[in-house]
Amino acid sequence: MAILAFDIGGSAVKYGIWTQNDLIEKSKFKTPKTWVEMKDSFVQIKEEFSQLYELEGVAISSPGAVNQVARQVEGTSAVPYLHFFPIYDELEKALGLPVSMENDANSAALAEVWKGAAKDSQTVLFVIIGTGIGGSVIINNKVHHGDHLFGGEFGYMLLDHDKTLSKMGTPVGMSNRYAERAGLSPDDIDGQKVFELAKQGDNLAKEEVDTFFYYLTMGLYNLAYSFDPEKIVIGGGVSNMEGLLDRIEEEFEHLFERIQMRPFMPRLELCLFRNDANLIGAVYNFLQKHTDIE
Repeated sequence: MAILAFDIGGSAVKYGIWTQNDLIEKSKFKTPKTWVEMKDSFVQIKEEFSQLYELEGVAISSPGAVNQVARQVEGTSAVPYLHFFPIYDELEKALGLPVSMENDANSAALAEVWKGAAKDSQTVLFVIIGTGIGGSVIINNKVHHGDHLFGGEFGYMLLDHDKTLSKMGTPVGMSNRYAERAGLSPDDIDGQKVFELAKQGDNLAKEEVDTFFYYLTMGLYNLAYSFDPEKIVIGGGVSNMEGLLDRIEEEFEHLFERIQMRPFMPRLELCLFRNDANLIGAVYNFLQKHTDIE
């Protein structure tokens, strides 16, 4: 038996086959411009793999707020035609197979809980640091979506008046602040370059890197002491940064000194999966919905 998995992104759709506890036949295609084209691509790929594997279902990682009860994608995303129509029903009719869907951040978190950095952990927060900050809340190996499907939207957290975690605790926000202070266009600088400039002794870059870690650590502190999870798993592009966890733990020490309180040091981990995380997590979500796996 095998599961066909898709990961819908703004520029590309990745896919693969999960069989014998492994993800194989991995490939991708450019994200179509319309839903009809997307659905036709799904059907074509499913028909091709049906000749080689006994497919038991289709697992999908999707942008947007996936409403498991209403069986539709809500909210907004970079693929607007996915939203607010009976997408589950259309796909199951077209594909002739059971379909499961989950938000992309939640899918990545499920992959880490199932087989990654948070394996064997029951309560986990997954924090994705990218253009903004998103993530997922996992309780007893299942996604906590929240009443308004905002579970894991950590970037909305207010840290200082109107300063959100997404604005202050991301490399993108850091590079934008640097560009404004240095009189540059935001297009001329990015987070990686600011980190490099800080290492080279650029005082302005060092200030903005310090600001980035100050607010990121404050956000992680709030999450740790609000949810008290077993682990906080960090993903996104910045998770590839050498010494990231050491620097965050150093910032935690400074924070504990400022507030003169240290109940515990949160357990932080870097995500194990990178490009395959959403596909693997989508499979786990399918197995939770359609089999006895927990």
